[in-house]
Amino acid sequence: MQISVEVPDELVASLAPSGQDPSRAVLEAVGLEAFRQRRISAYQLRRLLGIPSRWDLDAFLKERRVESYTAEDFEHDLTTLEEIRKAERRA
Repeated sequence: MQISVEVPDELVASLAPSGQDPSRAVLEAVGLEAFRQRRISAYQLRRLLGIPSRWDLDAFLKERRVESYTAEDFEHDLTTLEEIRKAERRA
């Protein structure tokens, strides 16, 4: 799915770090917020952002000061993976 967001030109520089594609900055912000609120798992965040490995995701999260990975987070990720595996078996 493609989603378009219109941002006033004068705000673009404030929303995206210098040198970063504003579209990517918005995608990362939305993904990180959903992850912080536990609406998506680490695996889903990786897929959304195209991050190849868990280690790369850990580095990405650390750079953005999202470092707390709790036992509850692990359980949520494990549940998500189990649901994906079940869906793949049915397909």
